[in-house]
Amino acid sequence: MRRREFISLLSSAAVAWPIAARAQQPALPVIGFLDSGSPDKDANPERAFRQGLAEAGYEEGRNVAIEYRWAESHYDRLPALAADLILHRVAAIVAGAVDAAHAAKAATSTIPIVFSMSGDPVTEGLVASLNQPGGNLTGVTSFSGVLSSKRLELLRELVPTAGFVAVLINPSNSNAKFRLKEVEDANRVLALQTHVVNASNQDDIDVTVTSLVQRGNGALLVVDDPLFLSQRIKLVTLAARYRIPTIYFRSEFVDAGGLISYATDYSEMYRQIGRYTGQILKGAKPADLPVVQPTRLELVINLKTAGELGLTVPPSILLRADRVIE
Repeated sequence: MRRREFISLLSSAAVAWPIAARAQQPALPVIGFLDSGSPDKDANPERAFRQGLAEAGYEEGRNVAIEYRWAESHYDRLPALAADLILHRVAAIVAGAVDAAHAAKAATSTIPIVFSMSGDPVTEGLVASLNQPGGNLTGVTSFSGVLSSKRLELLRELVPTAGFVAVLINPSNSNAKFRLKEVEDANRVLALQTHVVNASNQDDIDVTVTSLVQRGNGALLVVDDPLFLSQRIKLVTLAARYRIPTIYFRSEFVDAGGLISYATDYSEMYRQIGRYTGQILKGAKPADLPVVQPTRLELVINLKTAGELGLTVPPSILLRADRVIE
């Protein structure tokens, strides 16, 4: 073989070898991220989820891939989105909110599912028990419905002259009936006059909140729902325009100018499902991972908004507040 031909052959082999080596590398495991809401830079669940994944040793693009699917508060889209993730042969599914968890469960009984939700996963039929989930689901729940009583109590303390409390619920959410029961149970103890109002889309929010003005001197409790979180600017703006004292289920509402919130740390919830997903990728079974309940609750109040509403925040609330916006 001539020297020039030999050098040319070596050069071709040097180029071809890395290409062949890359082709033989195993594909990254894929996680399906199924969420009932919308991408949101200020309430970013996937960022906290990736932090939890990193704690378990996984980094997107390095040793794991993530396929994101957002229902944008159109819960009827979730089954098709879940089915699409199955077609992508995902190794696990992360389900944000209860309707996403139901859709994922209906789509597969074998692929591990890790959920984040605010209700009771046992009552919802997602797991057999909190300590021993069984099946292919586990996750984190805030049991936020249990907080309905505390939120109503805080409203009564902050706005003692309110003639009624309107409770805003999304009837399209599968846990709406449980939320109604929680409010009713709380009201039996607190003896408040409550009025349930519904909104299942953006336009409903305008109509519903505006209608409260006609009922006179009232306050508002916004119940946990991805739609309401995605429309928090609208809700906060309407509450300010019509001077309705309102308590919310996430601190992002108060950061946007809302009055008060009492909630679990949602970022920590998503970090935990990231950790759980990492454990599952390493071989853990959902059936053996207990459903986690966050222990940290956060009370946030906006004094500027309180002043604009003509409210004096009692020292008892200020002393308990984890964060005060001035």
